Amino acid sequence: MREGRNESEAVRIALVEAADRRRQRAALAQEARRAAADPADRAEMQAIMAAFEPLEPEWPE
Repeated sequence: MREGRNESEAVRIALVEAADRRRQRAALAQEARRAAADPADRAEMQAIMAAFEPLEPEWPE
């Protein structure tokens, strides 16, 4: 096994790491939902998008 671990230790570590990744994804998803539901955050996002709109290149038709 890698790093001198036996199979049981390797499986345990892999499960813990997978659970950590799942918790991180869930926390990010929750933060995105919170921001999307916050009128102040949405207004700020719209203002930033409006500020960048003049910088967008023209697309050929």
